[in-house]
Amino acid sequence: MAKIVPPFVLLGAGGHSRVILALARAANYEVLGVCDPVLEEQKVSDWEGLKVLGGDNVLTEFEPEEVSLMLGVGPLPRNNLRERLFDLWSGRGYNFPALVHPASWVAPDVMLHRGVQIMAGAIIQPGTLIGENSTINTHASVDHDCTLGKHVHVAPGATICGSVCVGDSAFIGAGSTVIQQLDIGTKALVGAGTTVIRNLKPGEHLVDKLKSSTK
Repeated sequence: MAKIVPPFVLLGAGGHSRVILALARAANYEVLGVCDPVLEEQKVSDWEGLKVLGGDNVLTEFEPEEVSLMLGVGPLPRNNLRERLFDLWSGRGYNFPALVHPASWVAPDVMLHRGVQIMAGAIIQPGTLIGENSTINTHASVDHDCTLGKHVHVAPGATICGSVCVGDSAFIGAGSTVIQQLDIGTKALVGAGTTVIRNLKPGEHLVDKLKSSTK
């Protein structure tokens, strides 16, 4: 019997939130409303057809087992708000189920940890593990036997070839390609459109084939 998932509350009301809400509706998830401090301050009552419940602290009105959370704060380089919100509410016992768009394809043996978001058109091949709170964005591809850590973002149209290891909080930019059997270090950044043909050290930024920097 399939596990019953409690209804969702969406955290955040920006562009990424609209994408996540579209995913939820495509997958027929029940969404109770949205929490966003800016909407609360502006006294907005309805956003994208959802009830505005208030700021983030309104979540404490729900017991952790009563709701599921989905994170609408997008992953951005040098901005760890998404990580902090995930860790804060997970630490308080709330659950972020993995979200998979019905128009994506995920091999049956792929391991998706809590908070993973798989967007429309994404492909995840066999033997791959995706760590907590990681995002595989629109039409991105992760090939066989890859391991992605926590808080990783694979941006739209990026390709990760087979047997690649990606460290926690790494950012793989839009339209980039990581060739097979490489290690991408923790908090490394791959710029949009870059082809990666060597390992990247933790914190290393590769912005094209000719120059890189360590931050």
